[in-house]
Amino acid sequence: MHLECSQLSFTYPGSDNAVIENLSFSMEKPGFKALFGPSGVGKTSLAKMIASMVPVNDGQILCQGIETVLYSYNLERLPGWSSCGNHLDKVTPEGKEMLQEQLVDIFELNEVTGSRFSQLSMGQQNRANLIRYLLQDFDLLILDESLANVDEKLREKIILSIKEIFPDKMFLYISHNLMEVSKFCSQILVFGKPGGQKQNFLIHGQDYTQGYELDKESLDHCMLEIMNAF
Repeated sequence: MHLECSQLSFTYPGSDNAVIENLSFSMEKPGFKALFGPSGVGKTSLAKMIASMVPVNDGQILCQGIETVLYSYNLERLPGWSSCGNHLDKVTPEGKEMLQEQLVDIFELNEVTGSRFSQLSMGQQNRANLIRYLLQDFDLLILDESLANVDEKLREKIILSIKEIFPDKMFLYISHNLMEVSKFCSQILVFGKPGGQKQNFLIHGQDYTQGYELDKESLDHCMLEIMNAF
């Protein structure tokens, strides 16, 4: 499984300023990868290009061993005409009913499956929406702030569970949480400050998994390296 971008550039229609310019990087193997940086530097634009939702202006995106790419994002909404549980039932492929039950339990949504989506809190809405994507067939799932408004303890539980349940899938995680991406992701593409010495660069994170001891010294080093880009 290999994701590679070569000399990638992107400019919004009608604009003269490139959001992404000559970006090259490669990510390999399943697991959690991350895009990290301030708002407006091109993280979502890159994610949508990888998901073939917006055209590539210049450069190439190569996906080896990755056929199906799904893109989920914060504030995405489910239909309001039915309960959250009924909607999940309708979108769950045959044979994945037990997985649905498992995810609803892990995501702590058992008590709200009978409620309409609009009745849920923002954190509950984002969790329900992410379950919808995890139930589908995919090779790469992009999580664009998909766990926003979820408390830190539950977010960690969800991320560790996803890593355990889907060991052969690749996840591209977009978050503004420095500790989180450094702790849980194996590779982090950092979008530095425009005009800075390091505009875009790839570093290795801790890739923490349940049951392994966290190397706090390496974690601190990773976070410091990222912070030095800003």
